[in-house]
Amino acid sequence: MRAVAPDDDELVAQARRLAERLLAERRRVATAESCTGGWIAKTLTDLPGSSDWFGYGWVSYSNPAKQELLDVPAMTLIEQGAVSEAAVRAMVEGAIKHSDADLAVAVSGIAGPDGGTADKPVGTVWFAWAVMDDSGLRIRAAQRRFKGDREAVRRQTVAAALDGLLRL
Repeated sequence: MRAVAPDDDELVAQARRLAERLLAERRRVATAESCTGGWIAKTLTDLPGSSDWFGYGWVSYSNPAKQELLDVPAMTLIEQGAVSEAAVRAMVEGAIKHSDADLAVAVSGIAGPDGGTADKPVGTVWFAWAVMDDSGLRIRAAQRRFKGDREAVRRQTVAAALDGLLRL
């Protein structure tokens, strides 16, 4: 069964909706990406004027990058792995800490075609979304399992990441 992944027009439409909300609310967003390799940031910055609401994006594909750039604890990666709730929570917290953003998203997953396990099959992606407001930092995390090839998994991840930001 082939997954229905969003096309470029659908991703741009989501990014435009997010941009409108960010501008209206005078908020800024940051991204911390692993399996998407910067695709979320690319989708956002494809929009003219994105510097008004986007300033930071990290591609932390390796574990050392997650540790050095986003302050993900080594023990989190050793004990729970990079594709885990704890890892994306630390990634999104690091993105907020190291930027001027008050919203952020972090993703880490197994896009395939290799790398999956029984516990974490190909298509497994962890997300974390964060918002910093008057009540402090709030983080929400979720796991999804997407179907399809590598590109389909990554496209679905970008769409879900943007959707989560819109829900904040």
